[in-house]
Amino acid sequence: MALKTYGEIFYDYGEKRFSITKAEPHVCIKLKQLFPKIPISASVPFHFKNSPEICADLDWFMQRYPLFVSDTTLERIQKGKEKHIQDINDVERIHMPEYTPPVVLLNGGFQARDYQVRASETYLKVKRLLIGDDLGLGKTLSGILSFLNPETLPAVVVVQTHMTEQWRKEGIEKFTNLKAHIIKGTKPYSLPESDVYILKYSCLVGWVNTFSGGVFKSAIFDECQEFRRDASEKYKAGKALSHSVEFSLGLSATPIYNFGDEIYNVINLIHPDALGSRDDFLREWCVSHGMHYKVKDPKALGSYLRDRFLFLRRTRSDVGRELPSVNKIIHTVDYDHEKVKHFETIAKSLAMRVLNASFTERGEAARELDMLARHNTGVSKARYVAEYVKILLENDEPVVLAGWHRDVYEIWLEELKEYNPVMYTGSESGAQKERAKQAFMKGETKLFIISLRSGAGLDGLQHVCNNIVFGELDWSPKVHDQVIGRIDRDGQATQVTAHFLVSDSGSDPVIINLLGLKASQSNGIVDPLSIPGEQFSDDSRMKVLAQHYLRIKENT
Repeated sequence: MALKTYGEIFYDYGEKRFSITKAEPHVCIKLKQLFPKIPISASVPFHFKNSPEICADLDWFMQRYPLFVSDTTLERIQKGKEKHIQDINDVERIHMPEYTPPVVLLNGGFQARDYQVRASETYLKVKRLLIGDDLGLGKTLSGILSFLNPETLPAVVVVQTHMTEQWRKEGIEKFTNLKAHIIKGTKPYSLPESDVYILKYSCLVGWVNTFSGGVFKSAIFDECQEFRRDASEKYKAGKALSHSVEFSLGLSATPIYNFGDEIYNVINLIHPDALGSRDDFLREWCVSHGMHYKVKDPKALGSYLRDRFLFLRRTRSDVGRELPSVNKIIHTVDYDHEKVKHFETIAKSLAMRVLNASFTERGEAARELDMLARHNTGVSKARYVAEYVKILLENDEPVVLAGWHRDVYEIWLEELKEYNPVMYTGSESGAQKERAKQAFMKGETKLFIISLRSGAGLDGLQHVCNNIVFGELDWSPKVHDQVIGRIDRDGQATQVTAHFLVSDSGSDPVIINLLGLKASQSNGIVDPLSIPGEQFSDDSRMKVLAQHYLRIKENT
């Protein structure tokens, strides 16, 4: 008795793809569920890329819905499936304890660490990957190692504005003999011959038409949390670049800044459709949480991303490079009561609009209230923050001071001018930021004022500083982690202390409460096998410094 078939499939040698030319209606529905790249409105023929993963999926589908297929096409599908199984086995083998990665010697006598080599080997196998290793473990070098494989060249690295020279001088040119060119501006020009091109996120949109020409073989998106929102033109340009290359790599220890649904946008840019459509993802993995979506089971999602080799993350403990736990001190400082009193009158009016106005007006009022509350909170406690920082500086302790508002910076600059502070915020150019970094590292100043969202990827400060002071708070706990990661990273010789200076008034109490929920979303996805760790907090050292500071003031 002949086996019933539900359609027909063949291999198109001219187009180098599989095509299903006939399929019964219910089979078409199932196909579109399994292969989300097929538009819902499309009808046969359906076309499929000849890749090992596609072959494995087609073979699985044909077990349930047999299709008429020639011997040569079936043999091609079977070989592709076997290659997919072999690739999975190879990737799993890379991460087995008994596996010994090859020794990779770099310029200057440097040798890549085995976990960095494993990461690079994994990426070259799966071709699309998010590496989320702990802050300071050397994700940059894992990416650079991939350039030693000529199949990835020419490559493009997309970076934040302040990271171009660090990637070129302290990365590619330091460790390899490859040529690197920093792309200037948003207007395309004839690119000089190079192995690696470095492009700022801020210039990405201007070069979007260049990507379609297949100029690059691979793309690395450094600090890819830049793509956690998918509505921007920057996201669309990044997706166009990712689609145009064979290898696509994201690097970020903090891919989630707010709620867990952000991971969809990051993964979908690096590996399109790996998590299905956005609607599918939100329906299956998430639950509505106000204007956002919260992942129902972050640990389950985190485990799934690892099992599918979409996400690779190693902690310091995993690779044997643990540093002492960060000493986190939450210290309540005083605030300017007159400024708070003035704010409360305006805030009351905005709060009434949030509760009683139209939908559009409510949204505008909520945003105004948020901005006003954070601004006023920062300004009202700024002088008291400066006094706290003086205690550290008078004890010859270099300080990284983090804030957000320009008005707050101005108060700090005035109150702390005797310490010759340098700035690393959104107002400085790349060259000015580099000069600030060098001045701090050379000891020309002991006070480095940084914007909460300006320091991702910055390296080197850990060699001269172990105190980070948060004079203002961010809504996202991962922003705080990124700032702490500027000094709590490989090369730090002393335990890091993070001083969170908070006020009893304004936005601080609300932010502190919300940070707990956001942290649970991120931690579950990024570290699904971890258990909540005890927060280390010891303010005894700070009390000693304060006493010493008071003695100094008494004698002056």
